[in-house]
Amino acid sequence: MDRRDFVRLLAATPLLTQVKEHQQQLPAAADIPKLKIVTNYKPEGHLGMPGPYPGKVVKVASAKCVDETTNAANADVVREMMERGICGLTGDSKPIDAWKKFIEPKDVVALKVNCGGHPYCVSAYEIVGEVIKQVMAIGVPPTNIYIYERFQNQLDEVNYAPHIPEGVSIVAAERANRYSDNNGYDPATYLEADLFGEEDTRSNMMKLVSQKVTKVINIPNMKDHGAAGATGCLKNIAYGSFSNVARTHSRGKTYTLEVIGTLASIEPLRSRTVLQIMDGLRGVWHGGPFARTKKYVFYPKQILFGTDPVAIDRLLLDIIDDERKKHGAMSIWDRNPASLHMDDTRARDNDPNVNIIIREPGHVEYASTLGLGVADLAKIKIQTLDV
Repeated sequence: MDRRDFVRLLAATPLLTQVKEHQQQLPAAADIPKLKIVTNYKPEGHLGMPGPYPGKVVKVASAKCVDETTNAANADVVREMMERGICGLTGDSKPIDAWKKFIEPKDVVALKVNCGGHPYCVSAYEIVGEVIKQVMAIGVPPTNIYIYERFQNQLDEVNYAPHIPEGVSIVAAERANRYSDNNGYDPATYLEADLFGEEDTRSNMMKLVSQKVTKVINIPNMKDHGAAGATGCLKNIAYGSFSNVARTHSRGKTYTLEVIGTLASIEPLRSRTVLQIMDGLRGVWHGGPFARTKKYVFYPKQILFGTDPVAIDRLLLDIIDDERKKHGAMSIWDRNPASLHMDDTRARDNDPNVNIIIREPGHVEYASTLGLGVADLAKIKIQTLDV
């Protein structure tokens, strides 16, 4: 499917009618570079994305889960939310039985966290700690559990170590963003694409994912993003597991529509990512994926559970857009070139009514065309639980 075909698909889809109004501004198909996947891995089992519960999302909400004044989470409330959410997803009455649907004692398990929103919006210590507790309860030793993110400096800032059991490893692929250190990446598993004539045209999967672990649990946040529209399950697992991805968006132009879903679909990442737990205790309605100021932080006070990253991200688009509307900010669907400014500082930190890049929230629908999940709101089944 080329981009013109995809735009026609979007125009015919009720949930993305806003794209239809601006489809003439999309680049022609000839402008889209070829995306070449290179991997020696084949699909594994039945738990990979979209998993055994396509289109199902369990929303667990609690007004008591986080204090908006201090930004602190209530560990006891979060624990109950986690128990209710995982049981709601699988239909089991006991959390341990629900977790056994995804994890076995022999597994090597990785938690893909998100640290980019430090200090105000990162994958919560309470959620990460509860996941590790449940994985260990199944019989996975702490030495077979990993927390990972691409950049060591971000992991150092968040500092999960005091909040997790001894023996759990915290792993990064490189020291910092755009640092030319490729030792943590698999040279034989990558996406090849020449996007802007860059020298390095490959995005390689982390060795931890391709060579070490057998299961991945994805724990993203609810955040705005200047190139993708919103950054949730898909972007966290895709851009957080591959090198050299910042090159996909630059100087007002973005290829995030195609690249996010394509990266998420590459084996063995696709097959090994078995559970999505979206941390919505806190969120960022502008300036994401960072949270340098509390000015743009909001509090959805919910956690979303599923195996389908597309379905959860489809809900996220509305959560972010609705919050932006509350503040009088432009929609993530706004494709008016008159709103485009190249000044990143102005767009991210000062003015929520400008675009750094023409955003591509349509990446969620595109991922559905790759078989990663359900994007049609009419087909997404939401179960809401209150704690």
